[in-house]
Amino acid sequence: MSNQPRRTPQGLEDAGVSAPMTRSRRADQAAATREALLDAAERLFAEHGVHGVGIRQISQAADQGNNTAVSYHFGSKTGLIRAIIRRHADAIERLRGAMIAELGDDDDLRAWLACAVAPVTAYLDTLGQPSWYARFIAHITADPELRAIADEQFSAAAGRSSNPLQEGLYRCVPGLPDDIRAERSAMTGHLINQTVAARERELADGAPTVRQTWADCATGLIDALVGLWRAPVTTTMP
Repeated sequence: MSNQPRRTPQGLEDAGVSAPMTRSRRADQAAATREALLDAAERLFAEHGVHGVGIRQISQAADQGNNTAVSYHFGSKTGLIRAIIRRHADAIERLRGAMIAELGDDDDLRAWLACAVAPVTAYLDTLGQPSWYARFIAHITADPELRAIADEQFSAAAGRSSNPLQEGLYRCVPGLPDDIRAERSAMTGHLINQTVAARERELADGAPTVRQTWADCATGLIDALVGLWRAPVTTTMP
């Protein structure tokens, strides 16, 4: 029996039979590298902040010897941030879209606030422990330029230019002035992001949590937000 390595018959090589297999392996390797970079970047950004982490650190954490891997796969650090947001935004917006569709023209304030909170907490519950997304997005939304990128990606995931969640909330509090409604809308986003980030950090550290489950966390958030939206408005003289 011959010990010579088997070779693809010349005719098959000429026909390009081995080329698809090679391209498939390369595509799989590229996909694995992308995922490793996304995982490493999300964790590092969550733990140290976006501006506290460099491209070289991300490549090293992803076990990539080539420090240009981020640029090759994502174009830039900003492109990497967009990709991290996209990998989560689609699932969250699908949950939110289903809840909003079910509400229709309902003017129940608590139900609309649940649309803001529950898709986030329900999604975080699927990530297991440890997770980093809540802390990552809290860093992103604390920076005006990065928050604009997040808003853009979530709008794209939702597939619409309007904001039915905001419209629904505003419809529930017609007596509030426009500037107060806008202010409380911003407060709502901030409270959600910071609360879930704090809980995620506690879970990662093995620290005690006020709420036992993500569903309980959602209930507490919604309770607080109902109070926020129904709070009186104190007018001040200019």
